[in-house]
Amino acid sequence: MSGVQNITVSEDDAGQRIDRWLRRLFPHVNQGRIEKMCRKGELRLDGGRVKANTRVEAGQTVRVPPLAASDLKLAAPREARISEADAKMIRDCVIYKDDAVLAINKPAGLAVQGGSGTTKHVDGLAEALKFDLDEKPRLVHRLDKDTSGVLILARTRLAAQALTAAFRHHATRKIYWALVAGVPTPYLGEVKCGLVKAGGHGRSGEGEKMIAVHLNEVDSTPGAKRSHTQYATLYRVANRASWVAMEPITGRTHQLRAHMAEIGHPIAGDGKYGGSGQDNMGDGWGAQIGGVISKKLHLHCRRMAFEHPDTKKQVSIVAELPEHMKQSWDTFGWTEDLAADDPFESLR
Repeated sequence: MSGVQNITVSEDDAGQRIDRWLRRLFPHVNQGRIEKMCRKGELRLDGGRVKANTRVEAGQTVRVPPLAASDLKLAAPREARISEADAKMIRDCVIYKDDAVLAINKPAGLAVQGGSGTTKHVDGLAEALKFDLDEKPRLVHRLDKDTSGVLILARTRLAAQALTAAFRHHATRKIYWALVAGVPTPYLGEVKCGLVKAGGHGRSGEGEKMIAVHLNEVDSTPGAKRSHTQYATLYRVANRASWVAMEPITGRTHQLRAHMAEIGHPIAGDGKYGGSGQDNMGDGWGAQIGGVISKKLHLHCRRMAFEHPDTKKQVSIVAELPEHMKQSWDTFGWTEDLAADDPFESLR
């Protein structure tokens, strides 16, 4: 039996569920044992109680209770095995690179990190992005699997610390583009509400989604957190669909998707929040636009701006639309240069 261990979360492990983090270190500790540790308050994060799905961040300290000898075998280092095709694919995604920072235009459908049933993801492919350095770049934030666009990675430990802190303290700016059902009005507006996770089904919580609650109910709703998004309606197709820019002021799970659905204009292709079986007939509801418009999610991180961790100068990175969104833009006669670099300049 071991004693209590206090382990600091590394940059490489930031954003993982605590149960998966623990099982990577101690693969012989089963899920039932971890959940029991959580229920009894034996497993703690920065001194506080946790659930099995609590996510850890770089620099936090995890208190691991005494473990049996059979649980103490550390996980063997995993040797990265990346095919030439996958290595070329991820390198072709690079849109910015210097000594400290690397950015890719993440393809829609490629997960950022591994999870249940996910074998191909950016974190696993990062070995192919080392270039002239000895270590692979580190993730400092995330995008949903089906969301495309700018994804930042840090090439050094110090850059990772600075960028992780910048994302945690909302010292970055992100502008997303989306195709939504109907026409949001007013054309320039904001969404403020609470968001709380509604449980899914099965052991892995399939079907989990965020539910909006009124700001007055946030404090009385367990687990609810305040959320804030600015949006700008850039172009429209009659009353059928719109090109919308969004800037998340807070960074909640599925925030943009939940917010647009909440105001009656779900993002095209969003089966979780827009109803996969609902056709949009121009009344502002239903995520399937119809016709030749792809049923893939039309959500893209177009631009990201942040202070460079070394030079301290402002860096702004732009990512082109993915192919399925380009085809939709072509269908509606839109081009990427029609949009202002900062649609929210008047609000700042």
